Amino acid sequence: MALLEPSGQQGPSTYRAPSESRGAWLALAAEIDPEVARYFLVSARCGCFMQAARSLNIKATLLRKRLAQLEEHLRHALFSYQGNGLVLSRDGLQLQAQLVALAHERRLPVLEQPLIRLAVAEPILHDILGRDLIALLRRNASVRLEIISLDSQLSLQAVDVDVVVWLSDTDGPVPGPSFATEAPRALARLEYLPHIAKRYSRQTTRPDSVDDLNDYMLVQWQPDAQVDALQPWNQVVEQRLAAVVQVQAYSLMLEMIRCGACIGLLPHYMSSFDRGLVALPGLLADSMQRQVWLAVNAQVQHAQAVQMIVELIVSTFEGRREWFG
Repeated sequence: MALLEPSGQQGPSTYRAPSESRGAWLALAAEIDPEVARYFLVSARCGCFMQAARSLNIKATLLRKRLAQLEEHLRHALFSYQGNGLVLSRDGLQLQAQLVALAHERRLPVLEQPLIRLAVAEPILHDILGRDLIALLRRNASVRLEIISLDSQLSLQAVDVDVVVWLSDTDGPVPGPSFATEAPRALARLEYLPHIAKRYSRQTTRPDSVDDLNDYMLVQWQPDAQVDALQPWNQVVEQRLAAVVQVQAYSLMLEMIRCGACIGLLPHYMSSFDRGLVALPGLLADSMQRQVWLAVNAQVQHAQAVQMIVELIVSTFEGRREWFG
């Protein structure tokens, strides 16, 4: 089968039928199932079965199977390899031209993807969900997804999205989003602890009291300064007359802890996310905890697409359950 041949080899003799006339190719093109025609045109445009499969949101094996069946039906090889590149054969070019012409006449269906709007608390997006969202995009290049980062209660109140993941200071989901949602779902409870990079502090000399922090630079992500549940740490930072830096970017705070010999407040899972960081328990007398919540807008228009995002989020948290124990 032509689609499965090694690079540089020609197709079987059954594919060496004489080229049909333009009219004959037009007739053949008109008989092709619109979905298969779309598979062929996208593959021709991408020049790569893997990328075409991503664009179509199907498995590459299924794509190759359907195109092989198309070749078998037409009794013509439609693709060939030139080096490492996939190109159309002469017959493939004929078919492409006729399908493009037909597209102008009957407008082959273009499957519009629903736009899903997702809002996520910045630390959760960066530390937990980011990698799996990127993996989703690698698998499905046709997704239409708007991702909004939430860094404060004000930003949470300002959004109107399909799916929202936020942090609360209490056991309940209040304060939550301003729009009506289905029943919120608790995903995890986070304990917050000061963290330091292992390379900047030996285990025997790490600070174990607030007074020991005087020898270290402290860094604070500014949105955390407004969080009531984090007040024990915030008070330490506020009392500083020197050796303190506040930053607006969460990623910058992490880099200052990793590379700047700073101590900063992070969720306790951070040592699992980054093995180079270590928590400093016992520095503060009071426990600092927050809860992660997930909710779906009560008026979503594309329930199936939204459910795909919800399942991804829930699966991600389930897969990292040991982080939150």
